[in-house]
Amino acid sequence: MPRDRIACLVAAVKSGDDAHGPAQRIPGARDVVLEHEEWGERTRDVFLAVATLEIITLLLMKRPGAARVFRRGSAAIGPVGAFLLYQAAEQGGDVVYAYAGGVGTRSGQPEDVQRLLIAGLHHMSNLAQGAGNKEEAARLIEEMARQRPNDVEIQLTYAATLLSDRGDPNAGMGRLNAIRVPRGNQMLEVRHGMIMADVYEALSQPDSARLYLEALSQRYPQAGRLRTRLDRMRGGSGGS
Repeated sequence: MPRDRIACLVAAVKSGDDAHGPAQRIPGARDVVLEHEEWGERTRDVFLAVATLEIITLLLMKRPGAARVFRRGSAAIGPVGAFLLYQAAEQGGDVVYAYAGGVGTRSGQPEDVQRLLIAGLHHMSNLAQGAGNKEEAARLIEEMARQRPNDVEIQLTYAATLLSDRGDPNAGMGRLNAIRVPRGNQMLEVRHGMIMADVYEALSQPDSARLYLEALSQRYPQAGRLRTRLDRMRGGSGGS
């Protein structure tokens, strides 16, 4: 029904206006947010016009000639509305995906905003790695670890970074020893063990690395990564 369409249009624009406050305050996002808002309002106005023409058409059902005129008017304006709707959606996509407007911020909950920060640090670290800037990559991972001191996965990533990007196996060992991996979590325990083996090898202690992984392999004999790594250490083929 036209009445339902009008209500949806008005509600969509109203909800968008309500959400724009936090997005506009993101540095550099104000112009694109305002542009999205303008496209949304244009779309609303055009489809309100279409809905009005459709209502008039219904009212003129007993006068086919006059009703046909308004129906053609509605059909002519419809494609314009579709174009405006596409533009509004495209601008909205830029706000959300290019400027993180609403991603992790709309709820206003600290944990959601922190997840947004962690994601940004992760992606920026990957970019730094790709550019060959290991120190910058390590700095970003260090900030992730500072933000999430109790997140085992992030702490393991930081321990690996201390070895691979900063070349400091002693610091990596200290970090690994401080991490409390949940007992029975195979994925995290195996990852912890693999990083520990890397650290031992960097410290010229290959026997310690092998013994550490052998003990872990007894708990998780089905872990293919452990078997492959141990085969390589023993001078095997590396197969499972």
